[in-house]
This record gives sequence, C-alpha cells and structure tokens, in this order.
Amino acid sequence: MTQKRYAIIDIETTGGRAVRDKITEIAIVVHDGEKIIETYESLVNPETPIPYNITRITGIDDKMVEDAPKFYEIAKEVVRITEGAVFVAHNVRFDYGFIREEFKRLGYSYSRKQLCTVRLSRQAFPGLKSYSLGNLIKHFGISVDARHRAMADTKATVELFEKIMGIETGEDTVTDLINLGIKESMLPKSWTVETIHALPDECGVYYMHDEFGNCVYVGKSINIRKRIAQHFAEKSEKSAKLQRLVHDITYELTGSELGALLLESHEIKRLVPPVNRAQRAKHFPYAIYTFENEQGYLCYDTAKMTAKMRKQYNIVGEFPKLIKAKNRLSYAVREFELCEKYCGLDKSSTACFKFHLRQCKGACKYDETPEEYNERARQALDLMGVVFEEDFFIIDKGRDDDEHLVVLVQDGDYQGFGYIGKDCMESHEDIFECINRYPDNPENKRIIARFLSDTGKVKVVKI
Repeated sequence: MTQKRYAIIDIETTGGRAVRDKITEIAIVVHDGEKIIETYESLVNPETPIPYNITRITGIDDKMVEDAPKFYEIAKEVVRITEGAVFVAHNVRFDYGFIREEFKRLGYSYSRKQLCTVRLSRQAFPGLKSYSLGNLIKHFGISVDARHRAMADTKATVELFEKIMGIETGEDTVTDLINLGIKESMLPKSWTVETIHALPDECGVYYMHDEFGNCVYVGKSINIRKRIAQHFAEKSEKSAKLQRLVHDITYELTGSELGALLLESHEIKRLVPPVNRAQRAKHFPYAIYTFENEQGYLCYDTAKMTAKMRKQYNIVGEFPKLIKAKNRLSYAVREFELCEKYCGLDKSSTACFKFHLRQCKGACKYDETPEEYNERARQALDLMGVVFEEDFFIIDKGRDDDEHLVVLVQDGDYQGFGYIGKDCMESHEDIFECINRYPDNPENKRIIARFLSDTGKVKVVKI
C-alpha cells in the first residue's frame, strides 16, 4: 500500500441536502491502516434552527450548538487533519458532499480522494441483507455508545474499516476503490489518480485537450469524475487513443442531464474533436437518405453508413438502431400516404401492399405523377426528424438549488437553453432573456423528444 493515511469521518446535519442544510457536528479519526493516530470532534453552530425530527434522531438541539464554533472557525483544522489523507465515510457521498459544500460557501475548493465503506463492505462481506451502518454494527457486534452522534458513528466505522483491512484481500480492495479501478499506467502521461479525484461528481460536459490545447474529445455525464475514471479503467481502442492524446481536461457543469446532452451535441459539432469523429458512426450508424429514381420520384431508404458513405448519400436523419429509422419512415408513410416501395419498406416487384389497401395513391404503378407525389414526399422531410407543433419552455434543475435550466422550443425548432434564478421567473419575457441561442439539428430534437416522453422527468410550460 502506498497510501497510509485515512481520515474516517462522520457528520450530523440539519437535513439531507448539502446545498440547503448545514453541519451540526463533525468527528474525524485519522488512521494509518493499522491504528488510530489522531482524533478530532466538535459540535458546529449551523446558524439555522435544527428541525425537531433531526433532534429526535441525533439528540442535538439548538441549545447544544448555541455556543459551538461556526464551520468557518473549524475549517482550517478540517483542512489540516485531512490533508494528504483519503476521506473515508459510510456512504461517503453524503459526508463528503456536505463538507465540500461548506467549504464552497467559504469560497474554497475542497478536494480529497474518497473511500466508501458501504462499497468496501459489499465487496469484503458479500451476501448480507443490508449494508447500513446500523445493520453492520449488529452483524459484527460492534459496541457503540450513542448512535447518530458523530464520534460514536465514526468509531464504529473505524472498527468496520479495521475488519475490512484485516481480511486477506482487504488492502487490495481498498486500493482499487481509492484509485477508482484505474492503474496509473493507463492514464495520460501528465495525469495522476489525483487529477481524476479533483474532478466534480456532478452533471456536465467535459473537454479533453492535447498538449497544445486542442480539444480531442467532448463527452457528457451525470457524474464527470466517475465517467472519466471509466474512460481509463476500460481497455478499448478509444481509451488507448485518449491515453496517448490527452494532456489536460476542463469541464462545464450543467446541473441537468438534458442540458448536458444538448451542450455536448453542440460542442461536438462546433469543435469537431477527432476522437468523437471516429466514434460518431458507432453512435448513430443507421441513416435515412433520400434520392430521386429514374422515373423522377423522390424516394427514401435506410442503410448502415460508414464515414465514406456519408459523403456520398443525401442523409436526412441518423439513428442508433435500424428499427428506429424504419419506424420513422413508416410514420411518414402513414402521415402523407407515401408509397412503401419508394420508402424502402416494400421490396416486392409489384405494386406495394398499401396500394391494395388504398393507402397509397399508386405512384408505384405510375397512377400518380412524380410532381403530385413529390409534393407530399418533400413535406415528409420534416418528419424524418422530430417536429414540435407548439411553442414551449422545458424547465429542469439548474446547477444549484437557486436556479432552473430552461430550454426553448419555438416555431417547431429547438432554439437554445440558459439558466434563470427561481425567483426571476415572473413572466415569459424574463425567461426568454436567459436563453442562449444554439443552432438546431435533428439530434437535438431527438434528445428533447426522449426527455418529453419520460413523464415527470422535466416540466413543460407552453408559451
């Protein structure tokens, strides 16, 4: 083991949301993997009332924290005691998220390697019914003076940690989780595991740059740190290419996954990163393309496209699966009474099946002229993508609890998105002003349509 310093931490809070609630108590036990080397604990004045239901659980009330230090008064000590240590907690995302948010309020960026004893316990002791701290305390007979008090729960976590370290594979499991499953040898030359640990575990778009600052890859994730770790933990052609090319990484937080998808789509088209370009055909390999046949009829068909083929075909829509492309064509056939033969859906040598059902006007038997047929076929071009018949805003979560992300769809097209404070949405005019305009494309429409189809995922406000 190269890492011999673990800051095992538990906190009590006024509630469950780091951006809204505050810390009321903190306990830290520094461990070297074999024994305790330092301890620290303090009540914390949260500068806000402690809800009664929280007091019932923790026993901490407003009177107890009245004369306790505020977080900014203990922040320097928290930095000192956790410096160079792995931040360890049971459900680490909760404790780490609160402490990082407290530092964020002070204008300080707090970053540590993290280790979750819930995940550790699952790997070390498989098959238990529950991996909650309470259940593990009962299972192992760990003695606890006062549950839901910071130092008592921290000491219980310390004992659990020591049990994990004591098993044959314990140290290897700990190292693997700390390093996010990554071997340093798989990272770009200028990176260490700390480079990845310093990334946010939040939703957004990330940009990988070469040594000259050129963007070589753009991606999105609901957890940027986790996604970047996955890039370099897996063995693939793309991972090897990124390892060879990447020197630096930047990111932009979006809060909303919808915002991340829309921004990623725009940035890939704007920057044309070489690694994305190589991957594009794999993401949307199937296309609907259009052509005019020898008789002058405007036809559609589907095909799996290579990068070379894309330059030779007039593509009107791209899809991740062939069935999705054919379904879109079938929809256009129904809406505009198009001929299935001229849409690649009927390969017979006679009149199409729809003609016998009187749902095709007979272009396949030349009963309808190319001019008459092509008028409807051109209208169907719009349906090869997604068409929105109404104007509306999509309201989604922003980058913090005080704002919303807003997406504008108007005149049948995606217009762009932006952020607005929750207390600034008094009128549609206010919302319009926050929109940053972006060019539309069929992919954006599909992204929006997918989110709209997921009932309850986003809020829609008609204009």
